Amino acid sequence: MSRYLNPTERRQQRNRTRLRKAAGDRMRLSVFRSSKNISAQLIDDAKGVTVASASTLEEAFKKAGKPGSDKDAAAVVGKLIAERAKAKNVKRVIFDRGQYLFHGRVKALADAARAGGLEF
Repeated sequence: MSRYLNPTERRQQRNRTRLRKAAGDRMRLSVFRSSKNISAQLIDDAKGVTVASASTLEEAFKKAGKPGSDKDAAAVVGKLIAERAKAKNVKRVIFDRGQYLFHGRVKALADAARAGGLEF
């Protein structure tokens, strides 16, 4: 029996299904955005494990005293995830924006990750 999916869950499911078909052997760079924070994970779907992650909830970011809810914070998280991916020898990923539009903080994170050396 299938349960009812609201429009945002349906959009997220549709996007992830499309990404898994197109990903091939690439890892997935997944973004989660809340009203106060943003985080990114590098996920290996073949093994079902998270390889690297970065978030505005980390201690180093909190000690800086900056808000986690703006484009600058998203850019910092994008640079962090790119550095951590390069440390794990990951260069090519597929970007999973989830249910969010590619705009604002999500776009800032993606642009910073590209500038940091990730290809997608």
